[in-house]
Amino acid sequence: MSAPTGVVQEAIVWLNDPLTWTEPGGILELAGEHLVMTAIAVAIAAAVAIPAGAWLGHSGRGAGTVVWLTNASRALPTLGIILLLAAGGLFGNTATVIAAAFFAVPVLLVNTYEGVRGADPDAKDAARGMGMSNGRILMQVELPLATTLVAAGLRVTIVQVVATIPLAALAGGGGLGQIIALGMGTQRYGEVLAGGVVVAGLCLLIDAVLAVGQRLATPAPLRIRAT
Repeated sequence: MSAPTGVVQEAIVWLNDPLTWTEPGGILELAGEHLVMTAIAVAIAAAVAIPAGAWLGHSGRGAGTVVWLTNASRALPTLGIILLLAAGGLFGNTATVIAAAFFAVPVLLVNTYEGVRGADPDAKDAARGMGMSNGRILMQVELPLATTLVAAGLRVTIVQVVATIPLAALAGGGGLGQIIALGMGTQRYGEVLAGGVVVAGLCLLIDAVLAVGQRLATPAPLRIRAT
């Protein structure tokens, strides 16, 4: 039996063991922790990026700022941020959540900015003609019209963060990355492969669920236009 075949067989055996899924520290428990970390990171990023992107898109003055912030955040790899935080004494899930939130900001910021900036000018002019304030135009006209792009940004961001959270294991954190880290540490490469398969499967599952959610979140007229 060749080495690659042996690793694949080990991964299949490991994944087919019920205890692998249900025991304390098993796949289900780690997946739950993984999803909680993802939710916190995305919530932090959304709380920063969506209001900022909406305001910059509404004002029409933030193109340079958006480009600079996006490039600056993407220039720092998530692993590098985790290691910097670890060097400062911040380890585990907290360090990973902060790094993942930083990583999640650019897509949400750009999509919200472009969605608000690209809102139908006729709709905005009609709202101004009705005497609506700038704040009401943003909240009641521009943001609803930007829903499709914002939802798409959230979908991409969540999947990216789910794929990034396994790095938590390198800083003593939890989540599904523990499976990969433990397999590497003990040279059980079938477990490493199985951990990668679980993470990839979780990403695909979440992306499928979010695709449905994105369609439901899109206003019906925009949904019809997009099909």
